[in-house]
Amino acid sequence: MKIPVWSYVAVLGVGLAIFAMAPGKSSAESAVAVPAPAVDETASAPTETAVFAGGCFWGVQGVFQHVDGVKNAVSGYAGGEKKTAEYEVVSGGRTGHAESVKVTYDPAKITYGRLLQIYFSVAHDPTELNRQGPDTGTQYRSTIFPENDEQAKVAKAYIDQLNSANTFGKKLATTIEPGKPFYAAEGYHQDYLTLNPRQPYIVYNDLPKIEALKKMFPNTYRAKPALVSEAGL
Repeated sequence: MKIPVWSYVAVLGVGLAIFAMAPGKSSAESAVAVPAPAVDETASAPTETAVFAGGCFWGVQGVFQHVDGVKNAVSGYAGGEKKTAEYEVVSGGRTGHAESVKVTYDPAKITYGRLLQIYFSVAHDPTELNRQGPDTGTQYRSTIFPENDEQAKVAKAYIDQLNSANTFGKKLATTIEPGKPFYAAEGYHQDYLTLNPRQPYIVYNDLPKIEALKKMFPNTYRAKPALVSEAGL
């Protein structure tokens, strides 16, 4: 998400910035209530990880940081090579990377399937191909990067379930890309939503996702985010 200079305006200019970033739209992507997955992971380890891509990683990270059971959520890149896992290079859309978030969670408190439900419901719009809101390019694609075969199985079954039920009114654009390493993004991208709550892009595109999480998953929502800065990463 390249933010033009004019978007770094005072609060008085937020309305104008929002209008300019998303002409013809009255709000960010709407959250969609989706059923829980019929198939879920049976994890026994005390800690598991999951990697999701769904547009700008600022908002996706922000959502998962407010999920109870999540120990940490780190913005980064997946789908390409280590040597090109740099923001300015990835932003060109030619590295194979997608802006992604690596979620570390306690499977005793929240399952992989529940994380997927949140991912599809409020973190992004899984029907958009190679874009999310004002951001376009393959680096903003909807992709799940499974950490193991069971995650890949659960993700595929869930996508098939949602497509069969026509939950979104059209087929999901979400892809599954196994075996792709994750590389953490630069420090200035971490905890971005929490550190910049009045930034116009965040106000329009991402804060509504946090509100949707709170309303749609009240028993899963946590008010205090799990910040990267507090984890010492």
